[in-house]
Amino acid sequence: MSDPKQYTIEPFFLPFGQESLFCLFLAPAAGNPRAAVLYLPPFAEEMHKSRRMAALQARQLAQAGYAVLQIDLLGCGDSTGDFEDASWENWLACARTAHDWLKQKTEGDIVLWGLRLGATLAAQLSSLLPRIAGLVAWQPVANGESFLNQFLRIRVASEMFADRKTGTKELRGQLNVGEAVEVGGYMLAPALASGIDKLRLAQLAIPAPVFWLEVSPTPGAQPSPASLKVIDSWVASGVQVSAQTIVGDSFWATQEITECPGLLVETLKAMQTLAP
Repeated sequence: MSDPKQYTIEPFFLPFGQESLFCLFLAPAAGNPRAAVLYLPPFAEEMHKSRRMAALQARQLAQAGYAVLQIDLLGCGDSTGDFEDASWENWLACARTAHDWLKQKTEGDIVLWGLRLGATLAAQLSSLLPRIAGLVAWQPVANGESFLNQFLRIRVASEMFADRKTGTKELRGQLNVGEAVEVGGYMLAPALASGIDKLRLAQLAIPAPVFWLEVSPTPGAQPSPASLKVIDSWVASGVQVSAQTIVGDSFWATQEITECPGLLVETLKAMQTLAP
């Protein structure tokens, strides 16, 4: 358990054009941080399911001497704007704005950390920055097209017992002609869908060491084939990648809020390696 006396938590809104991004900044209560960490959250309902794990990890890192900035992207969580107005480009700009604020606020190295689509966003952000200390990727999305199809299937599944039945092909058709699509209570805009659809992790140039951490209920499991393809591509291009699978539940997708203590432990070890 973390000790609140060893770190501070500052909630604030970060200006982003005419909008405001809700942030939590955690820092050691005494002394300069050993490094800074920027956390980028996952997509839609996954963000809400994973808030507890993100909070536990951020507090643990702050207690260990790291400054951590957690951000709600535009149209998400407690930030202003509507989800249907979001695009991948402005989410990338949100991440860049948060990085620049953290760079001005702290001294020393910055590590990027993200979960699922947030890990993919962190990876793309890293390719645009002159320097980072490293990337910690929790279960990153390797292929945006596949991820988008899985998201659209939530809508398809909800209509299975209704007179109105729509397939992913029809939903994609609506997006392609500029119509937003409602999925699980989220209004997905064509601009955001198009940006996600184009994402391919293997094509990104990562400028720093990577800790790729996945969760599986099966002891001794390996990263998924899609993950291994990306990892092999990065290694071939000279990126130092440490991949590990931790036993636990997929907390970003479980019905009840769950924790994965092993992931917290391994993430702290990764941070201590990237920014000792």
